[in-house]
Amino acid sequence: MNTIDTQDIPKHIAIMMDGNRRWAKQKGLPIEFGHWQGSKQIDEVLRAASDLGVKILTLYAFSTENWNRSKEEIDALMEILEHFLLSKRELMLEEGVYLSSIGDLSKIPTSLQKILEETKQITSVGSKIELILAINYGGRDEIRRAAISFAEEYKMGKIKKEGLTEEVFARYLDMGERRDPDLLIRTSGEMRVSNFLLWQISYAEILISDRMWPDFTKMDLIKAIGEYQQRERRRGE
Repeated sequence: MNTIDTQDIPKHIAIMMDGNRRWAKQKGLPIEFGHWQGSKQIDEVLRAASDLGVKILTLYAFSTENWNRSKEEIDALMEILEHFLLSKRELMLEEGVYLSSIGDLSKIPTSLQKILEETKQITSVGSKIELILAINYGGRDEIRRAAISFAEEYKMGKIKKEGLTEEVFARYLDMGERRDPDLLIRTSGEMRVSNFLLWQISYAEILISDRMWPDFTKMDLIKAIGEYQQRERRRGE
């Protein structure tokens, strides 16, 4: 479906960019090449999302579980992230992209932390779309860290337990008061949420695409939005 209702565009789309390794293996290429190719697809999907009127695009870039991969692959992923952040600054400025991140950044290389922070500052003037990179992110870890933050403020008397509503607790999460995702897309056909935005996707529409991330295009995004628009979204009502 290539025709969509431009008045019913999901404002926040989250994507699990899955299939880079499988894509490379199928082509007889090194795994790292799949990740490099996957990083190139971000441009097309980000621009398409922005042009369609999406306001927040959240991408699962590196999970807390990814540390279990080989050192060579982890080093390659960190290098790819650094390259992306450095090489796309000008493009993000031109496209009105505001970069931010979620996840525990304390465990990633200091060089990447520095580049990430610099890119956030440089793109802070963007107002068309927010690109959120989930780096060293895990949904359970996010909730754990939020619970610790709440407990610390409770201990200091800054908040009472009776005041802990869902809305209040959400402020302690990495996403803060941002809008929850309307649509969650996972590429490569896998049928799991894999510890991604566990709190925030409670009422998100979930779409599984058989397309592997390095092959995921603007038309695939439009197709996903078209399916989203055909669903009856009742949020539990």
